[in-house]
Amino acid sequence: MARIWNFYAGPATLPLAALVRARDELVEWAGTGMSVMETSHRSKEYEEVHRGAMSLIKELLGLGDEHEVLFVQGGASLQFAMLPMNFVPPGGSADYVITGSWAKKALDEAKLIAAGRVAATAGPDFTRVPSRAEIEVDPNAAYLHVTSNNTIKGTQFHHFPDPGNVPLVADMSSDFLWRPFDAGRFDLIYAGAQKNVGPAGVTIVVIRKSWLERANTAIPSMLAYRTHADNDSLYNTPPSFSIYMVRNVLQWLKELGGLSAMEQRNRAKGDLLYAAIDGRPDFYRCPVEVASRSYMNVVFRLPTEQLEAKFVADAEARGLVGLKGHRSVGGCRASIYNAMEPAGVEALVGFMEEFARSQG
Repeated sequence: MARIWNFYAGPATLPLAALVRARDELVEWAGTGMSVMETSHRSKEYEEVHRGAMSLIKELLGLGDEHEVLFVQGGASLQFAMLPMNFVPPGGSADYVITGSWAKKALDEAKLIAAGRVAATAGPDFTRVPSRAEIEVDPNAAYLHVTSNNTIKGTQFHHFPDPGNVPLVADMSSDFLWRPFDAGRFDLIYAGAQKNVGPAGVTIVVIRKSWLERANTAIPSMLAYRTHADNDSLYNTPPSFSIYMVRNVLQWLKELGGLSAMEQRNRAKGDLLYAAIDGRPDFYRCPVEVASRSYMNVVFRLPTEQLEAKFVADAEARGLVGLKGHRSVGGCRASIYNAMEPAGVEALVGFMEEFARSQG
C-alpha cells in the first residue's frame, strides 16, 4: 500500500487501522447489505455506532454522567457563535484569552452577539501562551474561553488557567485527546474532528449537564445545545459517516492504550522534531518560546524564503507532504497529530538533516 507521510494541518492524517476498517466495511456494513453512508440514522445499527462513539469519548476522558457528549455540525467556527448565544445573558459579557487567529475569531463572533472582553493576550506575535498570572478573569464573566492549541503559530497550553467560579470553556479542535487532562474542570469543550479525531464534517461538544440547564433556549433550535442534548444529537440527520469514522479512530486510540500511551507517543515525536530544529540553529529556527511549544503543530523557519520553498518542494518529492506554513505567516509547519506515526517524524528528521547538509 503506497502511503505518503501527511503533515497537513487539517483535514489531517488518519490512523491506517481506522481507514482500513472503513474500506472493508464501506460497501457492506454490519450485515445490513449496505454502506453505513446509506443506513438510516434511526436504525439500531447506526445508533450503536453513534452512542458507542459518545461512550468512548467519555471513557477516554474519564468522565461520568455529569457531562454530555454532543455531535453537531458547522465546525468550530459555528461554535464561536453558538457558545455566546447559549450562555451570555442579556447585558452580560464573556472573557477570552487571545493566543492567535482562531481565538480572535471566537472573540469577534461573541462581540456580534453579546459582549466579549480580552482577559489576556500573547500578541502581537503570539510566540507563547499567557501565564496563569497574566490572565485576569472578570468574576462576573459568563465564561472564560481559551484555545488550547494554536495551529498557525505553533503554541499550546500545557497548564490551563483556573478561572475560579467562572465556567471554563476550551476550543480543543487541534489537540483534543492528545494527552490525559482533567476534563472535569471544563464546563464545555468543543473540537472540530478533522485534525485529531476524525474527518471533517462533525464537531464534538462535551458539556457539563448542570451548565447546560442554564443555557438560553430562546434561539433557533439548531443553535441551541439543549436541542441536541435532548435528542441524543439526532434532532436532524447527523453527519453519520464522519461519526462512524470518529468511532473508528476512538477505538484505535483505546486499543493503543488510551490517552497516557498517546501522550507518551506524542511527546516522543515532538521532542525528536524539536531536537532536530534546535540542533541546527544555523539553519533551522523555531520562533516559539520553549515552554509554549505545541506537540501538534511544529513551526520553523529556514534562513531564506527561497530555501523554505525548496525545502517544501524537495520534501514533497520524498513523500513528505503538507509542510508549507500557513499562508498568513509563511515558513514551514509539520502537523504531527495523534495519527502521525513515529516513523513519519523519523523520516522528516532524516530529511531535515540531509537537506541542511546539502545546502550548507
